[in-house]
Amino acid sequence: MNAPVILFVYSRLEHTKETINELKKNHLAQETDLIIYSDCYKNDSDKKAVQSVRCYLETLKNGFKSVEIITRTENFGLAKNIMEGVSEVTKKHGRAIVLEDDIVTSPFFLTYMNEALEKYKNNKKIWHISGWNYPISDSELPDAFFWRTMNCWGWATWDDRWSEFSKEPQKLIDTWSKDDIYKFNVDGANNFWSQVIANNKGTLNTWAIFWYATIFKNNGLCLNPTVSLVLNIGNDGSGENCTDNDLYKVELFLDTLILPNDININSQAVDRIKKFYKKSKLPIYKKIINKIKRKFK
Repeated sequence: MNAPVILFVYSRLEHTKETINELKKNHLAQETDLIIYSDCYKNDSDKKAVQSVRCYLETLKNGFKSVEIITRTENFGLAKNIMEGVSEVTKKHGRAIVLEDDIVTSPFFLTYMNEALEKYKNNKKIWHISGWNYPISDSELPDAFFWRTMNCWGWATWDDRWSEFSKEPQKLIDTWSKDDIYKFNVDGANNFWSQVIANNKGTLNTWAIFWYATIFKNNGLCLNPTVSLVLNIGNDGSGENCTDNDLYKVELFLDTLILPNDININSQAVDRIKKFYKKSKLPIYKKIINKIKRKFK
């Protein structure tokens, strides 16, 4: 029994079309229920764009087992829309696959997600299935691996894990030790903790960092493909919490993946991601110089 796909949309018509069109090409699309949450416009300047997206959604008749459209009558914002939408669907169906309106999928994305949800459903160490990976070398790595950090560009989970979700930044600040924060930051390789601080100050309003924190404090593991089964087409400056940076650009993998039986953290994969984090922090002029050096090697 395939998990339903939840798609969160707002005002980006072309991104939404591309996301849905590529999802239709998935081998399990015809056997999958699609549940779309359309957030309401937050101001008059967004009204026409939101209405255009909703008009398009009403034309969706084929390609999926069923299509359900939930139209918000007030503006929830992305974080609240996702938190409440995922809670509603997982409570009803027991599991869910989650997409936003700027995530293009491989034809094998739904196959991978459903196989992983079924294979690991009874293993309570595993909390999250990611569909995307950083642009690292896949040499000598398995098709997929486990680590403690979650990626939110195309993902899935189960109700009994998601029901533990909590967004309480002040509680984390009050209770987590320096060692907790260091490990949360992937041994200091990336500053994820800054997102918790920003949410607490009110300068940022996100959900994903708190899902990661929930998994982390429960010692959960996340399954991650070594190669990416999704592309984020929203890094063009058009989306909420997205920039026009192609630092995370990857190639879409167009084949099936073998899921691991070894339920342990893959230190080799994690080390490569740590190196990516450190490289991404270089000043732009150093990145350009390094790129030129690689070109002439």
